[in-house]
Amino acid sequence: QVQLVESGGGLVQAGGSLRLSCAASGRTFSSYAMGWFRQPPGKEREFVAAMRMGGGRTYVADSVKGRFTISRDNAKNTVYLQMNSLKLEDTAVYYCAAHFSSGSIYRDPLRYDYWGQGTQVTVSS
Repeated sequence: QVQLVESGGGLVQAGGSLRLSCAASGRTFSSYAMGWFRQPPGKEREFVAAMRMGGGRTYVADSVKGRFTISRDNAKNTVYLQMNSLKLEDTAVYYCAAHFSSGSIYRDPLRYDYWGQGTQVTVSS
């Protein structure tokens, strides 16, 4: 049974930093792409960042480029989202997700097969 478990969310002041973690279990994820999405209050879920667990380039949404970084630790089957210079508009529930990848990395949440339960990030002024 595949499980994705996010952690690291919380309340932070604008300009601060948080690091989200997503621990994956239930299968070998070296052939999977892992992504981070977020859903602000009253809005649709949106792509934040993604990468293949087997390596290769990373993809980051323009809205967070230069502030957010995605990384992985294959030994721990864990993907991270380092969030710096947080803004009020970064407030959202953040989700980790995974899809099988033979090379492609998707930004469309409908292409992802597995999802975590989400972790709340609240940025205050």
